[in-house]
Amino acid sequence: MKKTARFAALALAATLALSACGSEDTESSTGTDGDGGDAPTSDVKVGMAYDVGGRGDQSFNDSAAAGLDQAVEEFGMESQESEASDGEAESAREERLRTFADAGYDPIIAVGFAYAASIGKVAEEYPDVHFAIIDDSSVEADNVASLVFAEEQGSFLVGAAAALKTETDQIGFVGGVETPLIQKFEAGYVAGAEAVNPDITVDVTYLTQVPDFSGFADPAKGKTAAAGMFDNGADIVYHAAGGSGGGVFEAASEAGNSAIGVDSDQFNTADPSVQDVIITSMLKNVNVAVYEYLAEVNDGSFPSGVTTYDLAVDGVGYSTSGGFIDDITGELDEFKQQIVDGEIEVPTAP
Repeated sequence: MKKTARFAALALAATLALSACGSEDTESSTGTDGDGGDAPTSDVKVGMAYDVGGRGDQSFNDSAAAGLDQAVEEFGMESQESEASDGEAESAREERLRTFADAGYDPIIAVGFAYAASIGKVAEEYPDVHFAIIDDSSVEADNVASLVFAEEQGSFLVGAAAALKTETDQIGFVGGVETPLIQKFEAGYVAGAEAVNPDITVDVTYLTQVPDFSGFADPAKGKTAAAGMFDNGADIVYHAAGGSGGGVFEAASEAGNSAIGVDSDQFNTADPSVQDVIITSMLKNVNVAVYEYLAEVNDGSFPSGVTTYDLAVDGVGYSTSGGFIDDITGELDEFKQQIVDGEIEVPTAP
């Protein structure tokens, strides 16, 4: 089953603890209203299993957390959270999901494609528990919902923005871990840049290779990679590297150049000291996917199959905070419409 989703919004946060998850960080929350009065109540207990970096990465995981927070506040759901650690075995991810299931959490949301094998195995063991996984559509089961995005489409737009803004006709891309998913970001970015300038130079590097996923949580490595690109003549670098993106922003700031964020509007979430180098961000509205999934659960249904969030439903896009690209939004929106209309087909692989 394949669906195209509609658009929604985001909200606040909360805390407590879940034991025996094999994780360094576990939290729980329930909804309250802002005035101290009675909040909505729900019998739904949500388990959220984050990828490496967890809540606080100012990127992918934080976007998922925002969608959870909104559902907790609006519907009164109970939630507990746990995050993966660098280099953990597949068995640790499986046990994290089992711990949620054994504790009565239903649904359980896995943030990131790295949970694909674990979801496939654990969902079969617990056929009466419902699971959702973000960024993977390989698991086919009646109790699994796959929430996926057209990352290449949003990346095309920021690639076009980079090509329109560069003064050196040389730009860069830093990927956290070289996987087919992150290659979608690269492919779209390069295609967008070349749509503006076929002769542009795009430098590409990945911080780590599978099975090393530390490339999503290593700012120092991100900084080194971006600094090398700036030293070699690039003046704008786009990252799809999770928490490592903070290092890309530092390198841009020190070099007097620019960077492009990812997943959320990083102009609003990055350290204020690097805010002025972030000219735009590729928006991947994971918060929307999580919130809309939980809204359906709150209404009494558990979605399954694949739901795709693309430009047509504003599931991906670009940010304009800071006003750095205000002069080119007309051109970017023209590209967006051409993609939505099918006039431009954006590649999903380099």
